[in-house]
Amino acid sequence: MPDQPRIEHGTDAGDRTFRCESETSASKTEVAAWHFRAGALDRLLPPWQDVRVIEDSGPLRTGVETVLSVPIAPFVRKRWRARIEEAVPGERFIDVQVSGPFGAWRHRHDFLETGDDPTSSRLRDSIAYRMPMGPLGGLGAGLVRRDLAKMFRYRHYRTAADLRRHADAGDVVPQTVVITGASGLIGKQLTAFLRTGGHVVRHLVRRAPDASAGEHHWDPATGEIDASAFDGADAVVHLAGAGIADRRWTPDRMKLIRDSRVDGTRVIATTLANLQHPPSVFVSASAVGFYGNRSERVDEGAKAGEGFLSEVSAAWEDAADAARKAGVRVVHPRIGVVLTPKGGALGKMLPPFRLGAGGPLGSGRQGLSWIGMDDLLGVLHRLVIDDRYEGPVNATAPEPVDQRTFASTLGRVLHRPAIAPMPGFAARILFGRMAEPLLLEGVEATPRVLNDHGFRFETPDLESCLRLLLDGTPPAG
Repeated sequence: MPDQPRIEHGTDAGDRTFRCESETSASKTEVAAWHFRAGALDRLLPPWQDVRVIEDSGPLRTGVETVLSVPIAPFVRKRWRARIEEAVPGERFIDVQVSGPFGAWRHRHDFLETGDDPTSSRLRDSIAYRMPMGPLGGLGAGLVRRDLAKMFRYRHYRTAADLRRHADAGDVVPQTVVITGASGLIGKQLTAFLRTGGHVVRHLVRRAPDASAGEHHWDPATGEIDASAFDGADAVVHLAGAGIADRRWTPDRMKLIRDSRVDGTRVIATTLANLQHPPSVFVSASAVGFYGNRSERVDEGAKAGEGFLSEVSAAWEDAADAARKAGVRVVHPRIGVVLTPKGGALGKMLPPFRLGAGGPLGSGRQGLSWIGMDDLLGVLHRLVIDDRYEGPVNATAPEPVDQRTFASTLGRVLHRPAIAPMPGFAARILFGRMAEPLLLEGVEATPRVLNDHGFRFETPDLESCLRLLLDGTPPAG
């Protein structure tokens, strides 16, 4: 991991200056290659910032432009167009603002050696910028200084943490991985994580595919699939399925939730079983909903619970049987509540909590099995490359909590009270049939299989995870 970055602010010829420098336990070649691969931008955008990528130039090269939409005030956004002025693989890149929120912006990123040690290197970000609106722009200079320090501290941490995660895998030959659900919250970040690590990623998509982007068509509802997507592939990671909490649960919606998971899994499993040379592993997502509502902690040895989500999860896993019987290693990550401010449960909780109107749901005693987004990416990566894993694996942090603890911890990190509970009857009125299994019931699932195999969690406890996600504070150690 990096040391504490050295951060400096100053002025030079009328421009404000910023520099952030840190040392990391990866070679200059490895660190530079990570930045020059597709997906680096997605990995470096701080999760707490609502920055939206409008145009992504892809891998770094001189002359290309990227367009972002950035918040500059509450309910006010501005487009930021940046051009790569210089890109020297293995050495540095420089980006400049073409148009955007600053009066001027020039950012130089250098990859440097550290004396005679080839296994470590230094990252250095140097920025010269000018506030907008002349002297009036200086009113926001203090906020910009704080934001730059926070953002680049996080970026240096994220770079080092991702590189360490890949280094932990050992001498793994770059894999070719086929992903479904790649446009979703998890799939997009998994694609970026794998590509920056040197792996090749293909996507199965339901719309018209873009072959140049590694896309292939499939339609789980009709059973149509382009089997050439699996030619020479090493692994499949299947994440696709209708959103559990996107809409109220009508009978039609519940059928779609089930069918989108079971039918899609069966289509892929059957296709893999019929290939002469199938990928060696099929990582087919499942959920901790498999265990139903439990008062006791459970691990992978527990039987299925009762209720709609338990039935869906069990059928979802059974749908992979064709691949299993054909000799493909099949793994079912039973994924907990994935924490990221970008969306999902945490994204929906943040507005009321930031207003001081957050609190536990129902009794507050129901279990909540959670996992940070970046630890989930590490789990999925490990399931692909490590053949010790097979069958169900709880993709959850080692310290599950109850709803009351989650609410109080989130309030503490946000410096807000968390004493406004939502009674069960109110949840049922607002959310209908899904209130009970999603909000008012739960389970504390522990990752026994991951722990037994020595998986290293980046943020094993809830508070360290939330502080990293919401204010960029790296976890201790």
